[in-house]
Amino acid sequence: MKVIAVLVLSVTLFYQGYSNSLDSCQGRCGYGTDSSFSCQCNPSCERYNDCCSDYAEICKTSATSCKGRCGEKYNSQNKCHCNSKCSQYSNCCSDYADLCGGDGGGSGVITDAEIKSISEALYTLDSNKASASELIIDPQALVDNSQTSSQSDLSPRPLFRYVDEGALFSRPTYAAFLAVLDNYQRMTGQTEDFSPQQLAEQETFVKETMSNTELGRELFAFLYTKGVYATEEDFLYDLKMMWFGLYSRYNKKMDSSGFEHIFAGEIKGGKVSGFHNWIQFYLLEKRGQLNYYSHSFNGPWTTYPDVMGMQFKWDGYFKQVGSAVIGCSPEFDFALYSLCYITRPGKQCRLSLGGKELIIQTYTWDNSFYGDGKKFIGSAFPATPRN
Repeated sequence: MKVIAVLVLSVTLFYQGYSNSLDSCQGRCGYGTDSSFSCQCNPSCERYNDCCSDYAEICKTSATSCKGRCGEKYNSQNKCHCNSKCSQYSNCCSDYADLCGGDGGGSGVITDAEIKSISEALYTLDSNKASASELIIDPQALVDNSQTSSQSDLSPRPLFRYVDEGALFSRPTYAAFLAVLDNYQRMTGQTEDFSPQQLAEQETFVKETMSNTELGRELFAFLYTKGVYATEEDFLYDLKMMWFGLYSRYNKKMDSSGFEHIFAGEIKGGKVSGFHNWIQFYLLEKRGQLNYYSHSFNGPWTTYPDVMGMQFKWDGYFKQVGSAVIGCSPEFDFALYSLCYITRPGKQCRLSLGGKELIIQTYTWDNSFYGDGKKFIGSAFPATPRN
């Protein structure tokens, strides 16, 4: 009889322990609703009043901490992560290194000095950049940062005085870039729908710029030696996803991507959004669709590539500061932004071009993910220098 009582007590305690595990959010924050659990640990549970008792403590209060989360598997709903891959993707929680014994940031994997070194190498290898005889600009009015919102047209002439299209645009990387550039609807809230030909153009652009140029191969070699990519195929696939993968900027429509936002430009909320490419600027200005007003900074470079921050109107929509690298090849633009996004996602990235510093600001698109928890590119652009 005592044996039976002990067995009953043991079974009771086992089921109580099992039940308690089902009533906890430990290791479950952000996961979808699962009927096998007696309570839930995702944002929806607050609406349906079925959160576990420790939901607020574990999933909300500690959402940005690795306390009790070291080694957990990836969950896209978490604000930061605590597993062995978070360093590679620069999305570790701030206390990951202290609590989990790991390297808590991307800066520990690839240093600022290494980024400056590879950017100098890319700068040297940009054989397709415009020469002084192939591109002539007329900057005209320089305004203070405090005047960039005035919407005053202080420059009567176009920014681009001359572009040798025959010499530049016939080159394979320029041609591939132009083929992709006109595939987008600029208004956010309008779903982007690509034809098989347009998808092939995206593929061609990535391969032409990154596989078929010495500059692109140099970037891959650097990232390969740092352990970011195991093969060139992984590298090219990741570029296609982060740059061309669609997400929603407005009204839940699949209306945007990193490439569209940065290179083609968009209209959102009655203003120009993104738009950080000199070739797109030139083409629209040439067609009479863009009116250059002024510039608020011009980089210290005396040859191309140069860096400028422009004020302009695109079919009546204003851009307060549209910064861009002027005169560079498409592969150089693509490589710089990719380097910075891969190594410093959502942060400032310090480059060196010809011995002079250039800061690129990157942003992730936090509402959507692809692959193993990676985020699409939200934006990337040359940051305004401080006076």
